Amino acid sequence: MQPPEQPVAGQPDTTIRRNADQLMAAINKIQTEKPTSYRDNTPLPAVGPTPPVQQPGPPPMSQWAIDASGVLKAVSVASLPIGGALWVVGQIEPWALGIILGSPTVAALAVARLVAKVKDANQAAPQPVTNHFHGTVHHDERTVTSTTRGVIAKTRNQLPR
Repeated sequence: MQPPEQPVAGQPDTTIRRNADQLMAAINKIQTEKPTSYRDNTPLPAVGPTPPVQQPGPPPMSQWAIDASGVLKAVSVASLPIGGALWVVGQIEPWALGIILGSPTVAALAVARLVAKVKDANQAAPQPVTNHFHGTVHHDERTVTSTTRGVIAKTRNQLPR
């Protein structure tokens, strides 16, 4: 029994090379035996016996017609509330209509004023400062004033004494 061949540094392994050659030979054999594609050059009939079938989606039309139909759909949907409101106006007495339409407006204005007052109260209140320190900490609250003057700027930071 012979010992297996030891690969030499910088040289390919002979078993890997042999497997790669076998794989390439099998691929070449397949490619020469069978075609992988086929083109049928016979002309298609102008009219066939099969009737046309309705396709899914919008009917065939130009891009302009598709855009116009979308606009018409949007306008028709937007006209429903207006038409309903006009119908209601014709059916109700004017004073009752004033109460119905005026009540939500008055309520909305009252809520808006309340929200504005709460917002002003929150902004006027000082925000609490909460500091959490763990271990030895030196807290320095000095204010540094800075002055910058001249074309070639020189900044002088001055600490209060």
